[in-house]
Amino acid sequence: MAQTRKRRQSKHRGNAAGMVEARGRTGRKPTEGERAASANGRQDRFSKPPTWQGAFQRALLAAGIFGVLTVLFFKFSIVQALPLVAVMTLLYVPLGYYTDLWIYNRRQKKLQGG
Repeated sequence: MAQTRKRRQSKHRGNAAGMVEARGRTGRKPTEGERAASANGRQDRFSKPPTWQGAFQRALLAAGIFGVLTVLFFKFSIVQALPLVAVMTLLYVPLGYYTDLWIYNRRQKKLQGG
């Protein structure tokens, strides 16, 4: 059965100019440990060295987008677009990996003070 009660809506009060301002955070404030954990998690992700698997996944995504755009804009058939997608995947994998490796090495040197 469908719910009959309406959900309570929060009030949006405008100012004198008629602008509605965002209310901001309404929940509890994160503790110091929670704040440190989220900042640490973000930093840890960028401190890991790149992997070929990650590069391959990104290459598949990029080549898939390339294939869709090829079919839509250049009016290629899907059969014609598949070899192009395969070639682009083969190009994107090492390109993405070595770009990530360069960024990783640059970041590591910066963190070490070099």
